[in-house]
Amino acid sequence: MNEQIKDAILNSMKDPVVFCDVDHIVRYMNKTGIAHYKEGEALLGQSVLECHNDASQKQMLEIFAEMKEGLEERLITDNKKYRIYMRAIRDADGSLLGYIERYEPPFGA
Repeated sequence: MNEQIKDAILNSMKDPVVFCDVDHIVRYMNKTGIAHYKEGEALLGQSVLECHNDASQKQMLEIFAEMKEGLEERLITDNKKYRIYMRAIRDADGSLLGYIERYEPPFGA
């Protein structure tokens, strides 16, 4: 599948998609992700950790350490507007490439 098709698929999603590599650098955002965050495209190439407070950074680093050990996904935010998960992204051999934030509406929404 070519990059144009992959971008079209990710850009068709109504929820933000933000991919960070194993160094926590934002490497990809779909168009909804760019629109969702105040900093928009300026986040590309930046550390996602810098966008979060100390408590969130600690949580993200703990979850990332678990992802290195095999964790696939963990709920990080659960409120009336949405749930946000941190989801591992792995290559075909199972090596960790990074992670995305995955959004979903809360139950009953």
